Amino acid sequence: MSTADKTSGGFRLPILQGVLPIKASQIPAELIAGITLAALAVPEVMGYTKIAGTPVITGLYTILIPMALFALFGSSRHLVVGADSATAAILAAGLVGIAATGSDEYVALAAVLAFLSAGFLILARLIGLGFLADFLSRTVLVGFLTGVGIQVALGEISGMLGLKGGGHGTLQKIWNDIQQIDQVNLYALGTALAVLVVIVGSKKLSKKIPGALIAVIGAIIASWALNLGEHVHVLGAVPSGLPHIGLPEVKWSWELIGKLLPTAFAMFVVILAQSAATSRAYAARYNERFSENTDLVGLGLANIGAGLSGTFVVNGSPTKTQMVDSAGGRTQLSLLFTTVIVLLVLLFLTGPLAYMPEAVLSAVVFLIGIDLIDIQGMKNIYAQRRSEFWVALITTLMVVFVGVEQGIILAIVLSLIDHTRRGYRPKNVVMVPADSGTLDARPVTTRAQALPGLLIYRFTHSMYYANAEQLSEEITDLVNHSDPPLRWLCLDASSVDDVDYSAAETLRSIFGILKQKGIHLVVAQVLDDVRDESRYNLRQLFGEDAFYDTLDQVMDDYRQQVLQKP
Repeated sequence: MSTADKTSGGFRLPILQGVLPIKASQIPAELIAGITLAALAVPEVMGYTKIAGTPVITGLYTILIPMALFALFGSSRHLVVGADSATAAILAAGLVGIAATGSDEYVALAAVLAFLSAGFLILARLIGLGFLADFLSRTVLVGFLTGVGIQVALGEISGMLGLKGGGHGTLQKIWNDIQQIDQVNLYALGTALAVLVVIVGSKKLSKKIPGALIAVIGAIIASWALNLGEHVHVLGAVPSGLPHIGLPEVKWSWELIGKLLPTAFAMFVVILAQSAATSRAYAARYNERFSENTDLVGLGLANIGAGLSGTFVVNGSPTKTQMVDSAGGRTQLSLLFTTVIVLLVLLFLTGPLAYMPEAVLSAVVFLIGIDLIDIQGMKNIYAQRRSEFWVALITTLMVVFVGVEQGIILAIVLSLIDHTRRGYRPKNVVMVPADSGTLDARPVTTRAQALPGLLIYRFTHSMYYANAEQLSEEITDLVNHSDPPLRWLCLDASSVDDVDYSAAETLRSIFGILKQKGIHLVVAQVLDDVRDESRYNLRQLFGEDAFYDTLDQVMDDYRQQVLQKP
């Protein structure tokens, strides 16, 4: 990757890569970006606590120590790390049935999940598992996040209507809402609608207007002045001060770790894929370098900070990264300014939060969910790659109707299946001379020969057990139906970067069949890695004179040895 520095040297903890060098002229812009992020992110992360099922204060904790740790130890100058809807949804799904939502035990287990996610991230750095980020294709990410958005948005309808709600799955929640529809709280509904109007209206005017912050402050003032607490549920007392630093108070056991590991791994995959994709995009935009290895350590330390400060897992956030970028932030200095502002909020401004109606957070979270639903992305996939659209749609439906954790596992599986499918039936070609003197690719079904009796067959993928049968079938068909009959068959291996045992055995079989038919098998343009593979003894079997560096050499030798031979 051109923008990433994939140094494989010793395990290091470089500091301030995302901050230094600092230009004095850039500091005011970084400060403004930090203030903007705080204004937009504070209500947003409080909303994420509703998704995660943790107390509101834990949302503020995600943009304190964890954000500061990544700013100090990460390498990306742009990636913003904080609470994220996808990982929050996976957290809530993973803890269902293990602890009561919002309880002390639940919060402690959320912190344990942050530690386990950090462990996976640091392990990924140590043993080179960063490649796993590539196994979540853009297609399944669109489907996955769309599914999360639908699930999150539908889950907040009860809160905006002031209903009791209930249920674990999306369908059960919708059914409970329908059954309770006669109990709609008009005060909660009016509050939620006002918040939606303010946020959406502000975004229409300018994306830089902190509509969510304005709506939250307005709702708190209205609740205090009109005593809305008598008519709707409010947050109640929110603790002020700094988070308690320490290990979560749980009964540590291997059984507990075993229950939490699948959820932590699902979080790890989302963190890995989403953070890497965001860092790559912004590094490319500004023609900068970043180290995925260093970012893995930074993300791991950020989640250790989350676990120690009693909050839930944090992730690289595309939306928050865009917030900072739009506000003029170009380094992690803006995030350090944000943490200072959040620190002041925690010390002096948590009191007013007690008056906030819960319908406000439901409305904020509802819009977060709506923003995740990528209808345009789904349309683009449908128009450009129909088969991948069905993969995205299946992932979406799995997340909505089965669960987020199952959705991310399915997303990985579908990505692997899609990748395997491409290699399983590669679109191989035959090469024929063009009028310009170059060689053109034609479909295998044409059986076109480069010269009378010489056919050049290009295999366009690595050779392995799944496509070895296709290799055999296509060559057999070419041999049996060639006109005129073949004298030489050239295997163009320029696209073959690996040959496994099954494919090597297939090549031996093909060589024997062609030899019986009096057809000389030659191989051209073999890559160095494949050429040096001596364990299969193919060079000894085919003969040293069967290997050519270029197709032109093959054609020249064929003319001399066959066409011009008296």
